[in-house]
Amino acid sequence: MQLMISVVSSEEASAALSGGADILDIKNPAEGSLGANFPNIIREIRATAPQPVQVSAAIGDMPNLPGTAALAALGGASCGVDYIKVGLLGPKNADQAVYLLRAVKQALHDYPNTAVIAAGYADAQRAGTLEPRLIPRITQAAGLDGCLLDTYVKDGQRLFDFLDAETLHVLAEETHAANMLFALAGALQAEDLLVARDLGADIVGVRSAVCRDNQRRGTLDPERVRTLHKILATTVFTTA
Repeated sequence: MQLMISVVSSEEASAALSGGADILDIKNPAEGSLGANFPNIIREIRATAPQPVQVSAAIGDMPNLPGTAALAALGGASCGVDYIKVGLLGPKNADQAVYLLRAVKQALHDYPNTAVIAAGYADAQRAGTLEPRLIPRITQAAGLDGCLLDTYVKDGQRLFDFLDAETLHVLAEETHAANMLFALAGALQAEDLLVARDLGADIVGVRSAVCRDNQRRGTLDPERVRTLHKILATTVFTTA
């Protein structure tokens, strides 16, 4: 399983890299759960990251505006990232979500090496959005590369407060059966990493767990990144 660290600047990217991050996940917490950062910052971080480190960019907690989503995704892809993440906040049903995601996929026709990841919200009832159990099927129908389950409201409640282990394991199997990536995030802490891995996650994303005082908008601590990396690198696990 790969460790994805959310970063907001090239300085944080360097700190995450020194701690052993596999994927740099560029966000802007001031603009939401999957808030988009600025193109110049995305380019700076991409330049900071040596291969084989990958770079992901969120394009926002997207309203149901397929054209806006397509244009934002194209801008992100032009910055050289490996993944574009689309937060499915606005679509109210599966058809709307598939239409929006297909628009994004089509916009990236000239960027075949940029994977598109659909992001759904485990706390969908609080977010007023799609049921998270629909996300793998929506992702497959749109022809994307993978999906992420995260939380929308960042108040310290974790992914596991909204979705139980059995449900997540079923969703992981469904996603893998369609040859797609399955990622988990949402206030996850060190003790959650191996649980996520046992459930079948290919990628686990963290922010607060690697910031001082566990504050999402706090200073990223490379020692905390290193601790999480060591957990994943040295612990034997069994598949659930």
